[in-house]
Amino acid sequence: MKQEAFNIQQEIERIKEEFDFDYVGVALVQSPDRRFELRWKHVTGNQSDRHRRISLQSGKGIAGLVFKTGKPMFIANADEELGREDLYNYPIVVAEGLKSFGAIPLYKYNRVKGVLLVGYRTDEKLTVELFQEFRKRIGSEFGPFYSKEMVLE
Repeated sequence: MKQEAFNIQQEIERIKEEFDFDYVGVALVQSPDRRFELRWKHVTGNQSDRHRRISLQSGKGIAGLVFKTGKPMFIANADEELGREDLYNYPIVVAEGLKSFGAIPLYKYNRVKGVLLVGYRTDEKLTVELFQEFRKRIGSEFGPFYSKEMVLE
């Protein structure tokens, strides 16, 4: 039986519509010869193409932190929790004007291979409950990736 190819772009557009997110993006890890650099490869709801120029190393920015720790990140109010003076460390937040967002690691072969980011341009719009509902609804698999945390729960 032939399995239909997974289309990441279509899936993030579906997620955006289902939850009425302002922005959904997937950052993928580049090859080891590029020092595990992360780049935003699939986005929807973007205000500009600045995401194309963002390149992150492990531990830097949202994608870099989620990649490094392998744990989800949830921010209800970026200005309060990250501090306005520290926002430059989160280029996608600044580029897209995100105020509340969440990100989960995407695993493949027991290694983080990507990060799925969802967010709003309004403070406090993404609640803990909504973030948990989103994680539950996308399930333990996201195309070729899976959520290690979901599998363990």
